[in-house]
Amino acid sequence: MKHVVLLSGEHEAPAPALLDALGAAGFFAVAVPAAAVAPPSVAASGLDMHEAAPSPVAVLVEVSCASEPAVVHDSAARAASAWPDVPLVACRRAEVSANGNGAATRHGGPDTPALERMGFAAVADDPAQLPALLRDLEERGVAGEMRMAEAAGTDASGASDENFLTQSSLLLPERLSVRRLRAAFETVASLHFSNDQKSAASAALVGLAALVEADRWTIYLAGEVRSNSEEAALEPLAARGLTPSEREIPSEDWRRALMGDALALTGAESRAARAAVVRAEAVRSREARRRVVAVPLVAPERVIGVVEGVREGAEARPFSQPDVELLSALALPLTAALTNAVRIAEAERLSQTDDLTKLHNARFLRQYLIGEIKRARRYGSSVSAMFLDLDDFKSVNDHYGHLVGSHVLMETAAVILASVRDTDVVARYGGDEFVVILPETGMERAAGVAERVRERLARHTFNGGRGLSLTLTASFGVSNFPQHAQSPQQLIAAADTAMYEAKAARKNCVRHAAEATP
Repeated sequence: MKHVVLLSGEHEAPAPALLDALGAAGFFAVAVPAAAVAPPSVAASGLDMHEAAPSPVAVLVEVSCASEPAVVHDSAARAASAWPDVPLVACRRAEVSANGNGAATRHGGPDTPALERMGFAAVADDPAQLPALLRDLEERGVAGEMRMAEAAGTDASGASDENFLTQSSLLLPERLSVRRLRAAFETVASLHFSNDQKSAASAALVGLAALVEADRWTIYLAGEVRSNSEEAALEPLAARGLTPSEREIPSEDWRRALMGDALALTGAESRAARAAVVRAEAVRSREARRRVVAVPLVAPERVIGVVEGVREGAEARPFSQPDVELLSALALPLTAALTNAVRIAEAERLSQTDDLTKLHNARFLRQYLIGEIKRARRYGSSVSAMFLDLDDFKSVNDHYGHLVGSHVLMETAAVILASVRDTDVVARYGGDEFVVILPETGMERAAGVAERVRERLARHTFNGGRGLSLTLTASFGVSNFPQHAQSPQQLIAAADTAMYEAKAARKNCVRHAAEATP
């Protein structure tokens, strides 16, 4: 018989909608108080005493608008301990709005990323989603990805370290004070608002400084190692505080004045930090007059960095084991925030880049022009736009195919880039249309740039990636802010209109936009 364990609160019964959804899908729900530490007995579950008690398909935890993160985290921790090989599933409880109109609403409670970091393999936003989620977990055989049970090894004595991995990857240390528990959750929550690695690291260090006392906290990023003999280079990403000796900045130390404390620490990482990266485990050490703790930031593929804490002085206390456990627990969400920041930055870059030519695309162009026009308007400067369209490009595709046409577009992009300044922005607008934005450039100079690009394109021999000898020309339109337009849209439209005038004339020429009417 397929069944699931439903962890219930002390004073709150499971939602009827949840039980109905499970029953309709053929799942028997075994309600167990969240305070339970061990799996329910066969008798308590209502199963036949003569049957072998099967493992539950999943352990469900209801999450409502009143659910405190610490309580949900505690439920997840107990479930992980009692059913280490069973996936955890969170189900949001539908709340009825206070105005009495019967509309179902949800407010508050941990968000989905927070639940996933607590160890939940899946999150159902509505009980109706549970059957599909449970069947998917059955088919995939998911058993709690966040618990890292498969990664458990043995220590020097041969004993399994699975409990340590479970603690460090899922649970905060036991006997944590309310103040430190709140600070830990606030630290994790602050990472949600970080859009880049620098802000994520800085937010994490603010939280760490409040949780564990140290003269200086530093987060280093580790470079990739390409050979067994190579040691990962550590680059400081963010620093908070300085040791007493570091506060004494010599007058000739221009590097710190220009680069800031974090970058000035390049090459100053401790031996413990380097060892933590190599061994992928926390390291405590005493180095000269310093007490050091280093906790690695372990991503699925590799160690991406290390958190280093330093206490300096003859009376400096060593970092305790509870300190290490707390830092290890917080290293997981920090690692996730840093890796996610890289993915977000890459996704943003790709969303603004043309796949074929690797130039900027129209989306980037619109965003860039808004800022550039504002700047030009503020300082009384000018911005010019050059719009070009290849002449008779369709014949290339018709005669040689689209692969040759695509290669010709890449060659066109290379010719344009080689003909303009590094400060000019080149974008593929669509098809065989390209736009060049020339900041701080008047109309006369922009027209000269367009003529230079036109001549180089006309002289260029396109090989199409197949050793061909093709010649192409292009028609150009040039416009200027504030001479021809007062907005980004008008600037592009004016250059586009001028380009069509060049097409209508004799092609392979440059035309200027008409003066804007007052």
